[in-house]
Amino acid sequence: QVRLLESGGGVVQAGGSLRLSCAASGSIVSINSMSWYRQAPGKQRELVASIIGGSRTTYVDSVKGRFTISIDNAKKTVYLQMSSLKPEDTAVYYCNGLPAIYTWGPGTQVTVSS
Repeated sequence: QVRLLESGGGVVQAGGSLRLSCAASGSIVSINSMSWYRQAPGKQRELVASIIGGSRTTYVDSVKGRFTISIDNAKKTVYLQMSSLKPEDTAVYYCNGLPAIYTWGPGTQVTVSS
């Protein structure tokens, strides 16, 4: 069983930055293709960023140029560097595989105040 634990969320003002981390543990040998998702209140969970094969990255249009996804395979950790944050980025952020094949972790809350 694979366990995912997200961290790094918090409350920031618009324009600020945060770095999210997601540590994978359990029966997982390596992480080369992972994604970050988010769910805002009253909305469906959406795919925000993906890293494929450890290098190729894709982003939803609303975060392009502001978010960067990366992986440290030795630490089995995936990161999401978020900058120029906007109030509409407020959500609970989750990581998972691509596709989302693992049990969801608790997520980490990101709140951006205007």
